[in-house]
Amino acid sequence: MSKIRRLLIVIAVLAVAFMFLFPTIQWYYLTPKEDQAIAVGSREQIREYSRQMTYLIINDLKQKAIAHDNTDLSGQKSYKIALDASKKAYSLAKKPAPKTWNAVAILSGFSSERAMFDAIESIYRERVLSLKNLHSNAVQLGLDLAGGMSAVIQADLNGLSQKLGHPLSQAEKDDAMKRAVEILNSRIDQFGLTEPVIRQQGADQIYIEIPGTPDPERINSIIMGKGNLAFYIVDSEASAAVNSYLSTNPLGIDEQTMTVNKPGLVPAGEIVRKVYTKDSYGLDQFTGEYLVLQGTPGLDGSHIQSASVSTDAITGKPETNFVLDKAGGEIFYKLTSENVGKEMAVVLDDRIKSYARIQEPIRESVRITGFSSTEAESLALLLRTAALPISLSVVNQQAIGASLGQDAIRQGEMAIIVGLLSIFVFMFAYYKGAGVNATLAQALNLYLMLSILTAFKLTLTLPSIAGFVLTTGMAVDASVIIFERIKEELRAGKTRVAAIDAGFHKAFWAVMDSNLTTIIAALFMAQLGSGPIQGFAISLAIGNMTSLFTALFVSRLIFDFETDVLHMNHVSISWRIK
Repeated sequence: MSKIRRLLIVIAVLAVAFMFLFPTIQWYYLTPKEDQAIAVGSREQIREYSRQMTYLIINDLKQKAIAHDNTDLSGQKSYKIALDASKKAYSLAKKPAPKTWNAVAILSGFSSERAMFDAIESIYRERVLSLKNLHSNAVQLGLDLAGGMSAVIQADLNGLSQKLGHPLSQAEKDDAMKRAVEILNSRIDQFGLTEPVIRQQGADQIYIEIPGTPDPERINSIIMGKGNLAFYIVDSEASAAVNSYLSTNPLGIDEQTMTVNKPGLVPAGEIVRKVYTKDSYGLDQFTGEYLVLQGTPGLDGSHIQSASVSTDAITGKPETNFVLDKAGGEIFYKLTSENVGKEMAVVLDDRIKSYARIQEPIRESVRITGFSSTEAESLALLLRTAALPISLSVVNQQAIGASLGQDAIRQGEMAIIVGLLSIFVFMFAYYKGAGVNATLAQALNLYLMLSILTAFKLTLTLPSIAGFVLTTGMAVDASVIIFERIKEELRAGKTRVAAIDAGFHKAFWAVMDSNLTTIIAALFMAQLGSGPIQGFAISLAIGNMTSLFTALFVSRLIFDFETDVLHMNHVSISWRIK
């Protein structure tokens, strides 16, 4: 391979690695701690924060305007968001911008107080949600570094077998556990908890790690909660009557019991429920619409076997598809046959998530259209995770404080820095200028390791740091093998170019063998081990793979740079070889 091509490959690798690593740098080093604390909160907390900050800044501006305070606020950081929103409002309204951005000028940019509130809140919301997205793309800290809690959940497969009336096959067990993991992941993420780690452990257990959330009671309520999905037939006439009545009598319904205070509007045996949609924070928001439903659900969500999202071949619009079991298919076919032309509502925990008109009788395979791609994905997840297929119980639970993690991070950073400095001192003392080459390769190796960790959204734990430290010390052995081969060629009287070429060529398989055996062992540990062993094994495997690249590719490129650009004729590699 030509030197130019190798240089381009190295530059491309460094650029891609930086692209993956930049969110980590931006989050941990460029984002203030107070902003981090807000961004890792739940979406409910983010919404409350955005609205509270908007109220505060608007009230402050109104107070300044009332007091005839004409201070120019354009240079004050606390008013930057309101100023940006006002400038945008002036621009959209095509009004000339004021010369002085005082409180009155900022408030005058908006057509109404509602418009001002929405504009300022949207900036706060987008800013915090973008930070939340940045955090999800950064290297995640494990339980031992960030603090939080861990739990081992036991699945009752025997109970599921008794429920189904037959012994479970391996496929049924695997599917039940997979759905349970997916449901727990959906539930925990719904509460805005920080980057949970949820995975199956053994045949019938689920292991959960939730960094930064040492609240066992809250977690238990999430884990043990029951999702209740059902399909109801909508009474359109009664729904229209109820919505018409409540539009002029907003207090005409008891929000606790969902009963309308005007007799006769809701037929006997039927129920009233609210229709919800997702707001700009991704949270359920009442649309203001009520639907009257038949009192008994037409189909229970426990009959759903699978759900997915596809695209309509004709319209190109997304659609949600789900498949029912045999019993559910017969029930659904009878339900839809008897109610063609009527609307059917999808209800989760007494909230109407969506509703659509029944066009024709439907059996096992059901298609629901009329959603955006995001809504279709959400509905598919809703259908998959509505009801737990098996009963779960907590068999072990532990909490840990974040202070231990901070100490571990500092000690890990210190270990890596000391390791690199020790390698640099030894390699420079023993190999002179070539030692600098090896040190640069090691620094780049660490950079690539962290980038890969971020790219694959792996979690950084204390064992992972141990793997990095070990790799930092071990990876230099490839440089030692190569340098010793180069020294042998120089002693044989070869020139710089010939000695370097022969040294890398003859050391290639020795370096490959030593690293490949370690990688294979690490991969076996990652597959067979769990928890700390798995974290250590993954970081060790990543480190050995990147060290191969830096030792055989980058180090050689540095030697070639010294030869072709710096025009060096001798190799600075030993005190005894001139």
